[in-house]
Amino acid sequence: QVQLVESGGGSVQAGGSLRLSCAASGYTYGGGCMGWFRQAPGKEREGVAIDSAGGYTRYADSVKGRFIISKDNAKNTLYLQMNSLKPEDTAMYYCAADPYKCGGLTPAWWTYWGQGTQVTVSS
Repeated sequence: QVQLVESGGGSVQAGGSLRLSCAASGYTYGGGCMGWFRQAPGKEREGVAIDSAGGYTRYADSVKGRFIISKDNAKNTLYLQMNSLKPEDTAMYYCAADPYKCGGLTPAWWTYWGQGTQVTVSS
């Protein structure tokens, strides 16, 4: 059974940084992708960044140049380094995984989800 557990969320002021972690169990990066998504109150869930087993990464335009996705295969952990945070980055951040395919930045195409970690950025 695949489990994804996010951590690292919190409250920061605009311009600050946070690093999110997603610890995966029952899942090994043998193929497919892992990614980060977010959902703000009253808005649809949206893709933030994805990382494939082959090293391909993709970012939403809104976070390019500010967020960095990375992974530690030995720890089965995915990270999201978030720099220059803005109030509009405030959302619940979710980790997602799919062992067989890469769903891009479209949430509906992903199979496994974590419970989320809250990020709040104040101005």
